[in-house]
Amino acid sequence: MATEIPPQLTLADIDLSDLRFWIRPLDERARAFALLRVQPAPVFFTLPKLPFLGQSPGSWALVRHADVTEASRHPEVFSSEPSATSPADMPRWMDGYFNSMIDMDDPRHAKIRRIVSRAFSPKMLAKADDDIARRAARIVDELIEAGGGDFVARAAVRLPVEVICDMLGIPARHHRRVVELTNVIVGYSDSEYVGAAVDYSGGTAKLGRLATLRMLGTVASAGWRLHRLAAQLGRERRAAPTGDLTSALVNANVDGERLSPREFATFFLLLVVAGNETTRNAIAHGLKLFTDHPDQRELLLADFDGRIAGAVEEIVRFSSPVIFMRRNLTRDHEMNGHTFRKGDRVTLFYWSANRDEAVFSDPDRFDITRSPNPHVGFGGPGPHFCLGANLARREITVMFRELFTRLPDIAAGEPDRLESGFINGYKRLPCTFTAPRSQG
Repeated sequence: MATEIPPQLTLADIDLSDLRFWIRPLDERARAFALLRVQPAPVFFTLPKLPFLGQSPGSWALVRHADVTEASRHPEVFSSEPSATSPADMPRWMDGYFNSMIDMDDPRHAKIRRIVSRAFSPKMLAKADDDIARRAARIVDELIEAGGGDFVARAAVRLPVEVICDMLGIPARHHRRVVELTNVIVGYSDSEYVGAAVDYSGGTAKLGRLATLRMLGTVASAGWRLHRLAAQLGRERRAAPTGDLTSALVNANVDGERLSPREFATFFLLLVVAGNETTRNAIAHGLKLFTDHPDQRELLLADFDGRIAGAVEEIVRFSSPVIFMRRNLTRDHEMNGHTFRKGDRVTLFYWSANRDEAVFSDPDRFDITRSPNPHVGFGGPGPHFCLGANLARREITVMFRELFTRLPDIAAGEPDRLESGFINGYKRLPCTFTAPRSQG
Protein backbone atom coordinates (compact mmCIF):
# COMPACT_ATOMS: atom_id res chain seq x y z
CA MET A 1 0.00 0.00 0.00
CA ALA A 2 1.46 3.35 -1.01
CA THR A 3 2.16 5.96 1.61
CA GLU A 4 -0.56 8.62 1.57
CA ILE A 5 0.82 12.03 0.62
CA PRO A 6 -0.99 15.12 1.94
CA PRO A 7 -2.26 17.26 -0.95
CA GLN A 8 -0.41 20.28 0.41
CA LEU A 9 3.01 18.59 0.29
CA THR A 10 5.01 19.49 -2.82
CA LEU A 11 8.61 19.08 -3.93
CA ALA A 12 9.19 22.69 -2.94
CA ASP A 13 8.48 21.69 0.67
CA ILE A 14 11.32 19.14 0.70
CA ASP A 15 14.86 20.37 1.25
CA LEU A 16 17.21 17.48 1.99
CA SER A 17 20.01 19.92 2.79
CA ASP A 18 18.04 21.62 5.57
CA LEU A 19 18.67 20.18 9.02
CA ARG A 20 15.10 21.06 9.93
CA PHE A 21 13.90 18.41 7.48
CA TRP A 22 15.78 15.73 9.43
CA ILE A 23 14.26 16.67 12.77
CA ARG A 24 10.70 16.51 11.45
CA PRO A 25 8.45 13.79 12.90
CA LEU A 26 9.36 10.50 11.28
CA ASP A 27 5.95 10.08 9.68
CA GLU A 28 6.38 13.43 7.92
CA ARG A 29 9.78 12.33 6.67
CA ALA A 30 8.21 9.11 5.38
CA ARG A 31 5.58 11.05 3.43
CA ALA A 32 8.23 13.30 1.93
CA PHE A 33 10.34 10.41 0.70
CA ALA A 34 7.26 8.67 -0.67
CA LEU A 35 6.71 11.74 -2.83
CA LEU A 36 10.33 11.70 -3.97
CA ARG A 37 10.10 8.03 -4.95
CA VAL A 38 7.32 8.66 -7.46
CA GLN A 39 9.22 11.42 -9.26
CA PRO A 40 10.40 10.40 -12.75
CA ALA A 41 13.87 11.89 -12.19
CA PRO A 42 16.12 12.02 -9.15
CA VAL A 43 16.08 15.18 -7.06
CA PHE A 44 19.24 17.29 -6.89
CA PHE A 45 20.10 19.06 -3.64
CA THR A 46 22.92 21.34 -2.61
CA LEU A 47 24.51 22.07 0.71
CA PRO A 48 25.11 25.63 1.90
CA LYS A 49 28.59 27.09 1.82
CA LEU A 50 30.43 26.75 5.12
CA PRO A 51 33.61 28.58 6.04
CA PHE A 52 36.72 26.46 5.38
CA LEU A 53 34.69 23.80 3.52
CA GLY A 54 33.72 25.64 0.37
CA GLN A 55 30.61 25.17 -1.69
CA SER A 56 29.43 21.60 -2.11
CA PRO A 57 28.73 20.72 -5.77
CA GLY A 58 25.55 19.06 -4.54
CA SER A 59 24.23 15.53 -4.86
CA TRP A 60 21.55 13.50 -6.61
CA ALA A 61 19.21 11.68 -4.22
CA LEU A 62 18.72 7.97 -4.92
CA VAL A 63 15.57 7.07 -3.00
CA ARG A 64 14.25 3.91 -4.65
CA HIS A 65 15.28 0.44 -3.51
CA ALA A 66 16.21 -0.64 -7.04
CA ASP A 67 18.43 2.38 -7.58
CA VAL A 68 20.20 2.05 -4.22
CA THR A 69 20.91 -1.63 -4.81
CA GLU A 70 22.10 -1.05 -8.39
CA ALA A 71 24.54 1.63 -7.27
CA SER A 72 25.76 -0.61 -4.45
CA ARG A 73 26.47 -3.48 -6.84
CA HIS A 74 28.58 -1.36 -9.18
CA PRO A 75 31.42 0.29 -7.26
CA GLU A 76 33.34 0.60 -10.52
CA VAL A 77 30.80 3.29 -11.48
CA PHE A 78 29.54 4.45 -8.08
CA SER A 79 32.79 4.92 -6.21
CA SER A 80 33.27 5.35 -2.46
CA GLU A 81 36.30 7.57 -3.03
CA PRO A 82 37.05 10.21 -1.89
CA SER A 83 34.27 9.94 0.70
CA ALA A 84 31.25 7.75 1.40
CA THR A 85 29.95 9.34 4.57
CA SER A 86 29.70 13.08 3.97
CA PRO A 87 27.82 14.91 1.19
CA ALA A 88 30.43 17.65 1.46
CA ASP A 89 34.18 17.06 1.39
CA MET A 90 35.95 17.53 4.68
CA PRO A 91 39.23 19.49 4.76
CA ARG A 92 42.12 17.34 3.54
CA TRP A 93 43.86 17.57 6.91
CA MET A 94 40.97 15.57 8.44
CA ASP A 95 41.39 12.66 6.00
CA GLY A 96 44.11 11.13 8.14
CA TYR A 97 41.61 10.61 10.94
CA PHE A 98 38.49 9.55 9.08
CA ASN A 99 39.41 8.18 5.65
CA SER A 100 38.90 4.48 6.37
CA MET A 101 38.09 1.40 4.30
CA ILE A 102 34.50 2.58 4.01
CA ASP A 103 35.84 5.44 1.85
CA MET A 104 37.93 3.19 -0.41
CA ASP A 105 37.46 1.13 -3.55
CA ASP A 106 39.31 -1.99 -4.59
CA PRO A 107 42.13 -2.86 -4.52
CA ARG A 108 42.75 -0.85 -1.30
CA HIS A 109 39.36 -1.76 0.13
CA ALA A 110 39.76 -5.45 -0.74
CA LYS A 111 43.18 -5.60 0.91
CA ILE A 112 41.93 -4.30 4.26
CA ARG A 113 38.71 -6.33 4.11
CA ARG A 114 40.68 -9.54 3.49
CA ILE A 115 42.79 -8.89 6.55
CA VAL A 116 39.95 -8.03 8.91
CA SER A 117 37.10 -10.23 7.66
CA ARG A 118 38.38 -13.33 9.45
CA ALA A 119 37.68 -11.68 12.79
CA PHE A 120 33.99 -11.38 11.81
CA SER A 121 33.50 -14.87 10.44
CA PRO A 122 30.57 -16.91 11.84
CA LYS A 123 33.08 -19.19 13.58
CA MET A 124 34.78 -16.31 15.36
CA LEU A 125 31.51 -14.62 16.27
CA ALA A 126 30.11 -17.87 17.68
CA LYS A 127 32.91 -17.80 20.23
CA ALA A 128 31.60 -14.47 21.49
CA ASP A 129 28.02 -15.64 22.05
CA ASP A 130 28.46 -16.62 25.70
CA ASP A 131 30.25 -13.38 26.47
CA ILE A 132 27.52 -11.30 24.81
CA ALA A 133 24.86 -13.16 26.82
CA ARG A 134 26.73 -12.59 30.10
CA ARG A 135 27.13 -8.90 29.38
CA ALA A 136 23.46 -8.49 28.47
CA ALA A 137 22.41 -10.23 31.72
CA ARG A 138 24.63 -7.94 33.79
CA ILE A 139 23.36 -4.84 31.97
CA VAL A 140 19.75 -5.80 32.64
CA ASP A 141 20.64 -6.58 36.29
CA GLU A 142 21.93 -3.03 36.64
CA LEU A 143 18.96 -1.55 34.75
CA ILE A 144 16.63 -3.29 37.21
CA GLU A 145 18.71 -2.08 40.14
CA ALA A 146 18.49 1.49 38.82
CA GLY A 147 14.72 1.21 38.46
CA GLY A 148 14.67 2.36 34.84
CA GLY A 149 15.80 5.73 33.55
CA ASP A 150 17.55 6.45 30.27
CA PHE A 151 17.48 3.23 28.27
CA VAL A 152 20.13 4.47 25.84
CA ALA A 153 22.75 5.14 28.51
CA ARG A 154 21.85 2.23 30.80
CA ALA A 155 21.36 -0.49 28.20
CA ALA A 156 21.34 0.23 24.46
CA VAL A 157 24.76 1.86 24.28
CA ARG A 158 26.44 -0.43 26.79
CA LEU A 159 26.16 -3.80 25.12
CA PRO A 160 27.61 -2.90 21.69
CA VAL A 161 30.33 -0.65 23.08
CA GLU A 162 31.41 -3.22 25.66
CA VAL A 163 31.44 -5.99 23.07
CA ILE A 164 33.43 -4.10 20.43
CA CYS A 165 35.83 -2.69 23.03
CA ASP A 166 36.39 -6.15 24.46
CA MET A 167 36.97 -7.57 20.98
CA LEU A 168 39.57 -4.87 20.37
CA GLY A 169 41.11 -5.22 23.81
CA ILE A 170 40.21 -1.69 24.92
CA PRO A 171 40.36 -1.59 28.74
CA ALA A 172 37.07 -0.93 30.58
CA ARG A 173 38.40 2.37 31.91
CA HIS A 174 38.25 3.75 28.37
CA HIS A 175 34.69 2.63 27.52
CA ARG A 176 32.94 5.80 28.64
CA ARG A 177 35.43 7.91 26.74
CA VAL A 178 34.92 5.84 23.59
CA VAL A 179 31.17 6.51 23.79
CA GLU A 180 31.74 10.24 24.26
CA LEU A 181 34.12 10.46 21.31
CA THR A 182 31.95 8.43 18.94
CA ASN A 183 28.94 10.57 19.93
CA VAL A 184 30.88 13.62 18.74
CA ILE A 185 31.93 12.02 15.46
CA VAL A 186 28.45 10.92 14.38
CA GLY A 187 26.73 13.85 16.07
CA TYR A 188 28.68 16.50 14.19
CA SER A 189 25.47 18.34 13.29
CA ASP A 190 24.07 18.28 16.84
CA SER A 191 25.03 21.30 18.95
CA GLU A 192 24.94 19.21 22.14
CA TYR A 193 27.99 17.28 20.98
CA VAL A 194 30.00 19.85 19.02
CA GLY A 195 29.01 23.11 20.67
CA ALA A 196 28.18 24.84 17.37
CA ALA A 197 24.63 24.89 16.06
CA VAL A 198 24.26 24.84 12.28
CA ASP A 199 21.16 26.42 10.77
CA TYR A 200 20.73 25.28 7.17
CA SER A 201 17.53 27.24 6.60
CA GLY A 202 17.18 29.68 3.76
CA GLY A 203 19.85 28.00 1.66
CA THR A 204 22.66 29.61 3.65
CA ALA A 205 24.48 28.12 6.60
CA LYS A 206 24.25 30.52 9.49
CA LEU A 207 27.51 29.40 11.01
CA GLY A 208 30.41 31.79 11.29
CA ARG A 209 34.10 31.13 10.96
CA LEU A 210 34.73 30.67 14.68
CA ALA A 211 31.73 28.38 15.11
CA THR A 212 32.81 26.31 12.10
CA LEU A 213 36.31 26.02 13.49
CA ARG A 214 34.86 24.91 16.81
CA MET A 215 32.79 22.22 15.10
CA LEU A 216 35.64 20.96 12.94
CA GLY A 217 38.08 21.14 15.82
CA THR A 218 35.79 19.18 18.14
CA VAL A 219 35.26 16.42 15.58
CA ALA A 220 38.93 16.29 14.63
CA SER A 221 39.93 16.17 18.29
CA ALA A 222 37.64 13.18 18.83
CA GLY A 223 39.23 11.43 15.85
CA TRP A 224 42.73 12.28 17.07
CA ARG A 225 42.01 10.88 20.55
CA LEU A 226 40.74 7.61 19.11
CA HIS A 227 43.80 7.42 16.86
CA ARG A 228 46.02 7.89 19.91
CA LEU A 229 44.23 5.06 21.68
CA ALA A 230 44.61 2.86 18.59
CA ALA A 231 48.33 3.67 18.32
CA GLN A 232 48.92 2.86 21.98
CA LEU A 233 47.10 -0.46 21.82
CA GLY A 234 48.74 -1.29 18.48
CA ARG A 235 52.23 -0.81 19.88
CA GLU A 236 51.41 -2.94 22.90
CA ARG A 237 49.89 -5.78 20.85
CA ARG A 238 52.74 -5.85 18.33
CA ALA A 239 55.16 -6.31 21.19
CA ALA A 240 52.98 -8.77 23.15
CA PRO A 241 49.91 -10.18 21.32
CA THR A 242 47.04 -11.10 23.64
CA GLY A 243 44.63 -12.86 21.27
CA ASP A 244 42.23 -9.92 20.86
CA LEU A 245 41.19 -8.32 17.57
CA THR A 246 43.81 -5.59 17.83
CA SER A 247 46.52 -8.25 18.16
CA ALA A 248 45.15 -10.03 15.11
CA LEU A 249 44.96 -6.86 13.04
CA VAL A 250 48.37 -5.38 13.80
CA ASN A 251 50.11 -8.73 13.34
CA ALA A 252 48.02 -9.99 10.42
CA ASN A 253 49.80 -11.16 7.30
CA VAL A 254 47.42 -12.22 4.54
CA ASP A 255 49.27 -13.14 1.36
CA GLY A 256 52.11 -10.89 2.44
CA GLU A 257 49.82 -7.94 3.18
CA ARG A 258 49.78 -6.06 6.45
CA LEU A 259 47.89 -3.05 7.72
CA SER A 260 49.95 0.10 7.96
CA PRO A 261 49.71 1.98 11.29
CA ARG A 262 47.42 4.53 9.64
CA GLU A 263 45.22 1.85 8.05
CA PHE A 264 44.88 0.15 11.42
CA ALA A 265 44.03 3.41 13.20
CA THR A 266 41.33 4.43 10.71
CA PHE A 267 39.83 0.94 10.75
CA PHE A 268 39.96 0.96 14.57
CA LEU A 269 38.01 4.23 14.54
CA LEU A 270 35.50 2.80 12.06
CA LEU A 271 34.96 -0.25 14.25
CA VAL A 272 34.34 1.64 17.47
CA VAL A 273 32.02 4.10 15.73
CA ALA A 274 30.04 1.57 13.67
CA GLY A 275 30.16 -1.09 16.38
CA ASN A 276 28.70 1.33 18.89
CA GLU A 277 26.42 3.86 17.24
CA THR A 278 24.45 1.81 14.73
CA THR A 279 23.66 -1.16 16.97
CA ARG A 280 22.81 0.98 19.96
CA ASN A 281 20.28 2.88 17.84
CA ALA A 282 18.74 -0.32 16.49
CA ILE A 283 18.28 -1.55 20.08
CA ALA A 284 16.82 1.77 21.22
CA HIS A 285 14.50 2.01 18.21
CA GLY A 286 13.48 -1.59 18.82
CA LEU A 287 12.25 -0.88 22.34
CA LYS A 288 10.33 2.16 21.12
CA LEU A 289 8.80 0.16 18.26
CA PHE A 290 7.66 -2.65 20.55
CA THR A 291 6.19 -0.05 22.91
CA ASP A 292 4.27 1.65 20.11
CA HIS A 293 3.18 -1.69 18.59
CA PRO A 294 2.13 -3.92 21.52
CA ASP A 295 0.61 -6.45 19.11
CA GLN A 296 4.08 -7.09 17.68
CA ARG A 297 5.52 -7.49 21.17
CA GLU A 298 2.85 -10.07 21.99
CA LEU A 299 3.57 -11.87 18.75
CA LEU A 300 7.28 -12.02 19.55
CA LEU A 301 6.78 -13.17 23.14
CA ALA A 302 4.45 -15.95 21.96
CA ASP A 303 7.36 -17.55 20.06
CA PHE A 304 10.56 -15.64 20.77
CA ASP A 305 13.00 -18.13 19.27
CA GLY A 306 10.88 -18.61 16.18
CA ARG A 307 10.33 -14.92 15.49
CA ILE A 308 13.31 -12.99 16.83
CA ALA A 309 15.35 -13.32 13.62
CA GLY A 310 12.55 -11.73 11.61
CA ALA A 311 12.02 -9.13 14.32
CA VAL A 312 15.67 -8.05 14.16
CA GLU A 313 15.50 -7.61 10.39
CA GLU A 314 12.30 -5.59 10.68
CA ILE A 315 13.76 -3.36 13.42
CA VAL A 316 16.74 -2.61 11.17
CA ARG A 317 14.52 -2.02 8.12
CA PHE A 318 12.03 0.19 9.90
CA SER A 319 14.55 2.29 11.83
CA SER A 320 17.40 2.34 9.28
CA PRO A 321 20.00 3.63 11.78
CA VAL A 322 22.32 4.72 8.95
CA ILE A 323 20.24 7.05 6.79
CA PHE A 324 22.54 7.37 3.79
CA MET A 325 25.91 6.77 2.18
CA ARG A 326 27.48 8.78 -0.62
CA ARG A 327 28.89 7.55 -3.93
CA ASN A 328 30.88 9.37 -6.62
CA LEU A 329 30.48 8.78 -10.37
CA THR A 330 33.62 7.55 -12.13
CA ARG A 331 32.06 7.87 -15.58
CA ASP A 332 28.84 8.84 -17.31
CA HIS A 333 26.08 6.38 -16.45
CA GLU A 334 22.41 6.13 -17.33
CA MET A 335 19.82 4.95 -14.80
CA ASN A 336 16.05 5.08 -15.34
CA GLY A 337 16.45 7.44 -18.25
CA HIS A 338 18.61 9.90 -16.32
CA THR A 339 22.26 10.36 -17.25
CA PHE A 340 24.64 10.90 -14.39
CA ARG A 341 27.88 12.58 -15.40
CA LYS A 342 31.42 11.70 -14.38
CA GLY A 343 32.17 13.57 -11.17
CA ASP A 344 28.54 13.70 -10.02
CA ARG A 345 27.73 12.70 -6.48
CA VAL A 346 24.79 10.56 -5.47
CA THR A 347 23.36 9.94 -2.02
CA LEU A 348 22.00 6.45 -1.35
CA PHE A 349 19.12 7.01 1.03
CA TYR A 350 18.76 3.64 2.75
CA TRP A 351 15.99 5.05 4.94
CA SER A 352 13.87 5.72 1.85
CA ALA A 353 14.79 2.48 0.04
CA ASN A 354 13.59 0.56 3.08
CA ARG A 355 10.14 2.14 2.69
CA ASP A 356 9.83 1.55 -1.05
CA GLU A 357 6.26 0.48 -1.92
CA ALA A 358 7.57 -1.38 -4.97
CA VAL A 359 9.42 -3.80 -2.68
CA PHE A 360 7.69 -3.75 0.71
CA SER A 361 3.98 -4.27 1.15
CA ASP A 362 2.54 -1.65 3.51
CA PRO A 363 6.06 -0.30 4.17
CA ASP A 364 5.10 2.05 6.98
CA ARG A 365 3.80 -0.83 9.08
CA PHE A 366 6.12 -2.47 11.63
CA ASP A 367 5.67 -6.20 11.01
CA ILE A 368 8.09 -8.70 12.55
CA THR A 369 6.71 -11.49 10.35
CA ARG A 370 7.54 -9.61 7.14
CA SER A 371 8.93 -12.05 4.58
CA PRO A 372 10.81 -11.60 2.41
CA ASN A 373 12.54 -8.58 3.88
CA PRO A 374 15.30 -7.48 1.49
CA HIS A 375 16.10 -4.30 3.41
CA VAL A 376 19.31 -2.33 2.96
CA GLY A 377 19.68 -1.36 6.61
CA PHE A 378 23.16 -2.90 6.63
CA GLY A 379 23.99 -1.30 3.29
CA GLY A 380 23.24 -2.44 -0.21
CA PRO A 381 24.59 -5.62 -1.80
CA GLY A 382 28.19 -5.41 -2.88
CA PRO A 383 31.67 -5.03 -1.43
CA HIS A 384 30.63 -2.47 1.20
CA PHE A 385 27.89 -4.55 2.83
CA CYS A 386 28.31 -4.10 6.60
CA LEU A 387 31.15 -6.27 7.89
CA GLY A 388 29.60 -6.34 11.37
CA ALA A 389 26.03 -7.19 10.34
CA ASN A 390 26.08 -10.64 11.95
CA LEU A 391 27.56 -9.24 15.16
CA ALA A 392 24.82 -6.60 15.27
CA ARG A 393 22.15 -9.25 14.75
CA ARG A 394 23.56 -11.28 17.64
CA GLU A 395 23.67 -8.30 19.97
CA ILE A 396 20.11 -7.17 19.18
CA THR A 397 18.82 -10.73 19.61
CA VAL A 398 20.55 -11.28 22.93
CA MET A 399 19.50 -7.92 24.34
CA PHE A 400 15.81 -8.40 23.57
CA ARG A 401 15.86 -11.98 24.82
CA GLU A 402 17.21 -10.73 28.14
CA LEU A 403 14.87 -7.74 28.32
CA PHE A 404 11.65 -9.49 27.39
CA THR A 405 12.37 -12.62 29.45
CA ARG A 406 12.95 -10.63 32.61
CA LEU A 407 11.05 -7.38 31.95
CA PRO A 408 8.20 -8.31 29.61
CA ASP A 409 6.37 -5.01 30.23
CA ILE A 410 9.34 -2.69 29.71
CA ALA A 411 8.18 0.38 27.83
CA ALA A 412 9.82 3.39 26.25
CA GLY A 413 8.77 7.01 26.60
CA GLU A 414 9.37 9.81 24.13
CA PRO A 415 12.90 9.89 22.70
CA ASP A 416 15.31 12.80 22.48
CA ARG A 417 16.34 12.45 18.84
CA LEU A 418 19.78 13.13 17.44
CA GLU A 419 19.81 16.19 15.17
CA SER A 420 21.31 14.46 12.16
CA GLY A 421 20.66 13.64 8.53
CA PHE A 422 23.18 10.79 8.69
CA ILE A 423 22.26 8.73 11.76
CA ASN A 424 18.66 8.05 12.77
CA GLY A 425 19.52 8.06 16.43
CA TYR A 426 18.18 8.55 19.92
CA LYS A 427 20.32 10.44 22.39
CA ARG A 428 18.04 9.55 25.30
CA LEU A 429 15.03 7.28 25.73
CA PRO A 430 13.24 6.98 29.09
CA CYS A 431 12.05 3.52 30.06
CA THR A 432 9.82 2.07 32.76
CA PHE A 433 8.99 -1.47 33.84
CA THR A 434 7.68 -3.59 36.67
CA ALA A 435 10.67 -4.94 38.56
CA PRO A 436 10.78 -8.72 39.09
CA ARG A 437 9.62 -9.67 42.57
CA SER A 438 12.89 -11.36 43.41
CA GLN A 439 14.62 -8.03 42.86
CA GLY A 440 11.81 -5.63 43.64
